[in-house]
Amino acid sequence: MTKISTLKELAERVRSLDRVTILTHRNPDGDTIGAGFGLCYYLRSIGKRANVINAEPFPNKFGFLFGDYSDMEFDEESVVSVDVADASLLGDGLKDYAERVGLCIDHHHSNPDREFAREGYVDSESCATCLIIYSMLKEIGAEINPLIADCLYTGIATDTGCFMYENASPEAHRAAADLISLGARAPMINREMFQIKSKGRILSEQKIIGDMRFSDSGKIALICITNEIIDRYGVDRADLDGYASIPLCVEGVKIGLTLKQQPEDPAKFKASIRTLDADATVIAGEFGGGGHTRAAGCTLTGTAEEAAEKLIRAAEKYL
Repeated sequence: MTKISTLKELAERVRSLDRVTILTHRNPDGDTIGAGFGLCYYLRSIGKRANVINAEPFPNKFGFLFGDYSDMEFDEESVVSVDVADASLLGDGLKDYAERVGLCIDHHHSNPDREFAREGYVDSESCATCLIIYSMLKEIGAEINPLIADCLYTGIATDTGCFMYENASPEAHRAAADLISLGARAPMINREMFQIKSKGRILSEQKIIGDMRFSDSGKIALICITNEIIDRYGVDRADLDGYASIPLCVEGVKIGLTLKQQPEDPAKFKASIRTLDADATVIAGEFGGGGHTRAAGCTLTGTAEEAAEKLIRAAEKYL
């Protein structure tokens, strides 16, 4: 992958594109959706043709970002991925694109230096891919309309935990303030992303918190979300990422672990690792995963009990 080193160079590369398909990662979150649609709306605003796609339907809770979006018809010329650290994260529905990515824009320091994309701009110091897109647009003095501002603010807010995480840098706060001045609907976005919960979500949290496991004198906490819980309470799988913050809410917990059973393979569990002062990527790396220093992920196989034991042992080993 040829590395793009400056925002100006990235902007020039982006502005040269047309008939663009923008790829977002599976289990889409606010950053990949915000970056994808924010970039798409910018390209369309300068007369380019662009679409955003995902291996799964985009979650309804992000509907305020879609505006009057509809797919354009064109013969694809370029493929860009946003917030995608590895081709495997595209999901089975987009696996045919794995060898066709021309440009990768990302902020994960686990983004591999291999032939995932022909060119790439990766800033692991950035809290969100949306912050990269924002910085690129500001670098060239591009117009950021209110819909683009909504998209970019959403990604920055969600990847910083509404500015509570350690990665909420001064740059993130300044960008958020500027996006609000440009029309981003921060109060509405923050409420939709961080406060509104369905009845099923509340009842499932009650069950999951009641079954929370602790280890290492309370420094490690683990919750497990099984398919049975999801089905019983009618939980929208698009909300599952929000559960990962629950274990760290407990006083004294340094490493919070969340296991999510996968619907297509009940013997597979996606793990989310959140930490206060530990390197989550080291724990995730034990199982071939990666991510950020304070938020990483991996996949484990086995029963729920087996997956939990493996993950807890890895966290205990780290401590």
